[in-house]
Amino acid sequence: MVNLINLENVDKSFGLKTLLHKVSLGVQSGDRIGVVGINGGGKTTLIEVLTGVEQPDAGRVSHNSSLRMAVVTQRMQLTGTDTIADVVVAPLGLETYEWASNARVREVLHGLGIERLGLDTQVGQLSGGEQRRVNLAAALVRELDLVVLDEPTNHLDIEGVQWLADHLLSRKLSVVVVTHDRWFLDTVATSTWEVHDGQVDAYEGGYNDWIFARAERSRQADAMEQRRQNLARKELAWLRRGAPARTSKPRYRIDAAEALIAAVPPPRDKVELMAFSRQRQGRIVVELEDARIDTPDGRPLVDDLTWRLGPGERIGLVGVNGSGKTTLLRALAGEYPLAAGRRIEGRTVRLGWLRQELDDLDPDMRLLDAVEEVASYVQLGKKELSAAQLAERLGFSPKRQRTPIKDLSGGERRRLQLTRVLMSEPNVLLLDEPTNDLDIDTLQELESLLDNWAGTLVVISHDRYLIERIADSTWALFGDGKLTNLPGGIDDYLKRRHAIAARTPAPEPKPES
Repeated sequence: MVNLINLENVDKSFGLKTLLHKVSLGVQSGDRIGVVGINGGGKTTLIEVLTGVEQPDAGRVSHNSSLRMAVVTQRMQLTGTDTIADVVVAPLGLETYEWASNARVREVLHGLGIERLGLDTQVGQLSGGEQRRVNLAAALVRELDLVVLDEPTNHLDIEGVQWLADHLLSRKLSVVVVTHDRWFLDTVATSTWEVHDGQVDAYEGGYNDWIFARAERSRQADAMEQRRQNLARKELAWLRRGAPARTSKPRYRIDAAEALIAAVPPPRDKVELMAFSRQRQGRIVVELEDARIDTPDGRPLVDDLTWRLGPGERIGLVGVNGSGKTTLLRALAGEYPLAAGRRIEGRTVRLGWLRQELDDLDPDMRLLDAVEEVASYVQLGKKELSAAQLAERLGFSPKRQRTPIKDLSGGERRRLQLTRVLMSEPNVLLLDEPTNDLDIDTLQELESLLDNWAGTLVVISHDRYLIERIADSTWALFGDGKLTNLPGGIDDYLKRRHAIAARTPAPEPKPES
């Protein structure tokens, strides 16, 4: 095993917030490390310090002198008139028309769907998600010892996530990856770093191993805390016997007792997603009859579609990026016109519609105002909560509640979006990529909420854990004008996609003009 990177007693703060404190750890050849933790807890800061993007405030970071490393962060943006070929192929010393002779380049471009974008496309014209895939491709086509990735699955579909996992496993390189995708973490990682409270705890194994190990550590910590509290109660009783008793005892005993009483650890940030009241459902929910739906640019998406959502039905909707999933969901919600056919909505239906984009809120509005815009008070069981109390239960401190939405992280805005949707007391939920930008603890909360939610649910997601846990049936768009039921779930979807890919010839590289 060769040491690639070492951190020794590293500190890093931003403003008054300490994100890393006396952190010592290392990356060795062959390591595949998943990095997890709450949003804003320091995951991105850790990998930026690890890779030299940011310098530590104290401590030492050392890299192997021959280290070949690529870093892909969420903050990398492509601008200007450079083409995809300039970014991905040219740094390898290949001409645009030569990439097809390089097996790795060919595999990466095909696996990440870069071919479909066109290598002569200017990167400044690409969407944020497409730029992320181009940056990822530019890293993976290289000969590397270590690749460091920050949320690489955020803009990949299920097929792309599967490809990326398989590709990383097939390469003889080390991996450090920040991810909230539990399937990806469990498949790729051989160890897990949890970043919290300025510390980094290391665990063996992927997601499932981490969950079990963390639960065991928590159990042991709870037992130690119980013993500490019992001792503290005894010492407190001794101190309360009065001044004469204390003056007859050694000073160190008094100091120890006061330290025990004061040493209550602050609670970890806790996020709670709450199920509010739900309106009663009737027999008819939402139906599409003999519907034809065209894409915004006029291409046929589905034709002659009859789809009836029943009360309590739970559907996962999958397909490659650009297959029309969001357009279909918008048609189901009644905000996108049908080219033919009709949409029927039950009289008791109350739709909750979570969009993939985070731009549906006024960026200058304060977080608390965004909650109060839906309701100043909400009923939760037998309790009535104010908007401020509700926001605090969602993990937003009173100070954070005064923050403008534009200054919130992506995960915080997603959490706010979800809350606003749930506060409207829907009985039909339409969710478009609800897991984007959420940390794993919040994902677990979301799953538990949806798992016990009795209304009708349609969810688009590339998160296999979420689909497989909460959906009773899975449907897919394969680009053939139909909506296809998949009795075998995600595995069935991937088999069919692979069969389609095998029948479709890869595009030929264009000669340079």
